[in-house]
Amino acid sequence: MRIISGKYRGLKLAEFNGGEIRPTADRVKESLFNILCAEVAGARVLDLFCGSGNLGIECLSRGAQSVWFNDVSADSIGVLKKNLSKLKDCSAYKITNLDYSVCLARADKFDLIFIDPPYKSEAGLAALEAVAQGGLLDEGGTAVYERDKAFEGEVANLVKIDERKYGKTYLTFFKNA
Repeated sequence: MRIISGKYRGLKLAEFNGGEIRPTADRVKESLFNILCAEVAGARVLDLFCGSGNLGIECLSRGAQSVWFNDVSADSIGVLKKNLSKLKDCSAYKITNLDYSVCLARADKFDLIFIDPPYKSEAGLAALEAVAQGGLLDEGGTAVYERDKAFEGEVANLVKIDERKYGKTYLTFFKNA
């Protein structure tokens, strides 16, 4: 796992041991940031199920104003802190070790929100609905939901604007309705 572009390009990130944690693959991440390229610089970002911090650190590297990293797993927060310690001159982030629902209840508006929970969890849809109900996506902002199947259905106050498949990974993009 590495940072693809920007200030920290080429930086190797610490990964998890074992197969339970599934970080976003470099190929998927590169495609994702090609789609989002105009939205990252200056953005306020929420990396809700951050894991190792792969997506949020990529945003910091590409000029995001700030990133709020959150994960309920203490192990994830440990790996995240190890990765953030590799960044020089960067303090534009916040870390919380909270359940996603508590994090969202305390959150303000964001330009970009990554929702990438464990695939077997239903927390992603609930998080997306909480983002919509709480009005947490700023005008013109984007929420990206990563999972292992296509998104079906609707979320009140959000519009699905795009969906892409990369191997077993689906990225679904939402904007305010």
